[in-house]
Amino acid sequence: MTFVPQRQLRFYMTSVAPCPYLPGQTERKVFANLPFSDGAHVNDELTQAGFRRSQNIAYRPACETCDACVSVRVPVGEFAFSRSQRRILKRNGDLSRDLVEAEATAEQFELLRRYLGARHAEGGMNGMGWADYVAMVEDTAVRTHLIEYRLPSPDGGPGDLVGVCLTDLLSDGLSMVYSFFDPALEDRSPGRFAILDHIRQATAVGLPYLYLGYWVRGSQKMDYKASFRPMEQLTRFGWARLTDQPASGTEVE
Repeated sequence: MTFVPQRQLRFYMTSVAPCPYLPGQTERKVFANLPFSDGAHVNDELTQAGFRRSQNIAYRPACETCDACVSVRVPVGEFAFSRSQRRILKRNGDLSRDLVEAEATAEQFELLRRYLGARHAEGGMNGMGWADYVAMVEDTAVRTHLIEYRLPSPDGGPGDLVGVCLTDLLSDGLSMVYSFFDPALEDRSPGRFAILDHIRQATAVGLPYLYLGYWVRGSQKMDYKASFRPMEQLTRFGWARLTDQPASGTEVE
């Protein structure tokens, strides 16, 4: 039975803005504020309908001239790690993984600043301050948590923080909201490793899906998502198997 929120959601449209993924294109989004009283259930329903979460806002593309953004998820029960993916897991086998409460720390923020400066220097998030980061992590009423990845420590204490994932727990899976990592460790393919590790986490707790947000056809930044097969895409008829062939080079971080 479909969940019905306690109060009717109101949806709004953003103004037209330049697309951050496809040069020459514009973007527009439809969004709604998640209610605090039943935000977790509403977030479940909207994520399954192709929305993404940012703090207490759920949004999805509503572009008039482009449909390149495709909501995708991995059916983890059907997923088999390829040889290159097993190498990524082995390369990062020394990292510890800790599930922690969705509480911002100065250590996380320092890592985020280095990540944005190296990987997204021209992006809008690069101007994020401490208060913005706290809001991104803590301003929510959904079931969410952080995954911290650390290097081994020579003295037995906590090792250096090298990766963080903000992850929502849904009724049917995990949703990777935002991830960042130490740009100096790019040879470890940390972004791909985080996805592979979340596939393992979803499998371990018996959740059928890992939601990866949007795959943008034609965007080099998003091509990597197409390498996690099998994958499902949300169509006007519901979720269906993605049959597009991965672009060449998608195995490279």
